[in-house]
Amino acid sequence: MLKPFLYLLGAIVILGGLFYALNTYIYNEKQGDQGFIDPNTVLSFEDCEAAGYPVMESYPRQCKTPDGRTYAEELPEQITYLNATPDMISVSLPFPGAVTGKEFAVRGEARGNWYFEASFPITLLDKDGKVLATAIATAQGDWMTTEFVPFTAQIKVPESYIGPATLVLKKDNPSGLPENDGSISFPITVEY
Repeated sequence: MLKPFLYLLGAIVILGGLFYALNTYIYNEKQGDQGFIDPNTVLSFEDCEAAGYPVMESYPRQCKTPDGRTYAEELPEQITYLNATPDMISVSLPFPGAVTGKEFAVRGEARGNWYFEASFPITLLDKDGKVLATAIATAQGDWMTTEFVPFTAQIKVPESYIGPATLVLKKDNPSGLPENDGSISFPITVEY
């Protein structure tokens, strides 16, 4: 009576070991299929996302590792500068690729020489390059400087328009000389 019990016990132990080995193998295969990355080798947003860590739906997207490291997604440059640089003007709202409503604010900062009489023009173009709306950005401080001066403007898009658009901020150029022109532009989407 003892021998059959030992055989049964041995068979259960062997089957348990095989079951454990099979599950471990399957788990490791699934991790390999998902591009498993050792947490110690996570060095970028892409690594973090591939490792399966949570991705925050921010702009740009961010991924956080369990040990508290955060990696931001690097986006391709969507801003076009013509006779301008990021050291002359920067826009904080809306950001490139943003989805906006029919009315939205434009905010940022520009060097004093971007303005004339404390303002500069803004144009919103439709997908075919036709003017949808215009606005005037106004300096929010003393613009007679070479330092950055904050600006703000309000854009109102026609109710009938929904779709891609291009926001263009132009250096005010009272001389009319092409060498004094400058602009920054980037895509947005008008939806609501």
